[in-house]
Amino acid sequence: MVIVLRSDAGSGDIDGVVRAVESAGGAPFVSRGVARTIIGVIGDEPVLAQLEALTLPGVAEVIRVTSPYKLVSREHHSDRTVVQVGPAGMQVSIGPGTLTLIAGPCAVETPEQTLAAAQMARAAGARLLRGGAYKPRTSPYAFQGLGERGLHILSDVRAEVGLPVVTEVVDAHDVDVVAEHADMLQIGTRNMQNFGLLQAVGSVGKPVLLKRGLTATYEEWLMAAEYIAQRGNLDIVLCERGIRTFETATRNTLDVSAVPMLQARSHLPVMIDPSHAAGRRELVVPLARAAIAAGADGLLVDVHPHPETALVDGPQALRAEELDELAVAVRDFAPLLGRTS
Repeated sequence: MVIVLRSDAGSGDIDGVVRAVESAGGAPFVSRGVARTIIGVIGDEPVLAQLEALTLPGVAEVIRVTSPYKLVSREHHSDRTVVQVGPAGMQVSIGPGTLTLIAGPCAVETPEQTLAAAQMARAAGARLLRGGAYKPRTSPYAFQGLGERGLHILSDVRAEVGLPVVTEVVDAHDVDVVAEHADMLQIGTRNMQNFGLLQAVGSVGKPVLLKRGLTATYEEWLMAAEYIAQRGNLDIVLCERGIRTFETATRNTLDVSAVPMLQARSHLPVMIDPSHAAGRRELVVPLARAAIAAGADGLLVDVHPHPETALVDGPQALRAEELDELAVAVRDFAPLLGRTS
């Protein structure tokens, strides 16, 4: 069950609904949005039957939700969500009506490399800067990122280029320090079902970019988003980055159908990461065009000023010429679908 409060409902109304749910034996989860607050109720049928929520002060609507992901489902939230990222004066919208480009280096290596990549991204029309300070790698001997030093570099570069920062957090213990520096927290593929980490980022009050796991179904992906939403954070953007199949010609297989399928099931924005899907820079722009045509709310791409020396994922990082080509695709394709970039 989802209880939708009126837009003028106060904290006393919210507390009253929470107490009523708990008294009936249910578990309430409060999600405060920009316009109104919703309260998800977990409980069996007898609990829901005795909870006469419509009679409570401040309640506008009560909706029975049949899908297992209750807060991120479109069953109770027919209008698609627009997620706002960044501080006032630098705020960026991700959602219907926009095509948001996020670009930057896969890994923060040096201040100079990060600044050069950020300048390339901004020149191509990127609205947010991505960069990894913490890098979960398959091999324990591979470059693991600069950690907190990388976060400080990202903060300095944000001040220089004026782009909000999205960066990955890989451990629940690091959530607070990453949130101090980042405007949006990324949950990577390997951590999509790290439930303790999902709950931690859901509680910190920053927008979250949630990537799909390598072998995750749509429902598993949305259930991972539900862990974040259950902690009161509905500012979640889903990111398809390719799944593992039998094909070996590309790094992963991009599932473009995830865009319309997830937009039909959930109110959350859906982005595409063609860089990690392809693993090869010559495929990034064609896959990005396909993503735009499918209705993606944004793109996440790797950019590096010198990919041949990159410590992480150099073969998929865009150089200036490919980035220019991507900028043309975003500029020309987005208006055809009624979107602004």
